[in-house]
Amino acid sequence: MKSNSYGRFIGFTSFGESHGAAMGIVIEDVKPGIEFPLNKIQEELDARKPGKTFISTSRKEEDKIVILSGVFEGKTTGMPICLVVYNRDANSKDYEHLKDIFRPGHADFTYYNKFKIYDHRGGGRASGRETISRIAASGLVDDLLKNIKINLYPVQKHRFRFPE
Repeated sequence: MKSNSYGRFIGFTSFGESHGAAMGIVIEDVKPGIEFPLNKIQEELDARKPGKTFISTSRKEEDKIVILSGVFEGKTTGMPICLVVYNRDANSKDYEHLKDIFRPGHADFTYYNKFKIYDHRGGGRASGRETISRIAASGLVDDLLKNIKINLYPVQKHRFRFPE
């Protein structure tokens, strides 16, 4: 599956790159009239903002969520919800020395293997910044599923082999 979409009932499609114009998510199949938890989502994004710890990136990003569609007067409309966070402090030139190698401990090779293109600018889609879309969606889903407990576990072990 070469897609950025997840789910069958409430659909999620993430978009953007760490060093592109923005990161975001489109959430589909949400019924109309649901109170949209914008403040909760912003609080979660504020908690993951860069520069909070000594091991995080030194980027200075506001990470302010912007609703482009699907919410009117604080409630869902039934249309796709598009949430975006604009990148303001992306310095792609800092990654020029990585344009010919995959970074150890990162998902660069995995994304190259999946999409057959290597975006060395801060990891492209294989960046920790890409978690913005999941955090934004989780604020809404958390609200929808607040009384449901979900347990996850592996059902099959998969072994990866490098191509010869």
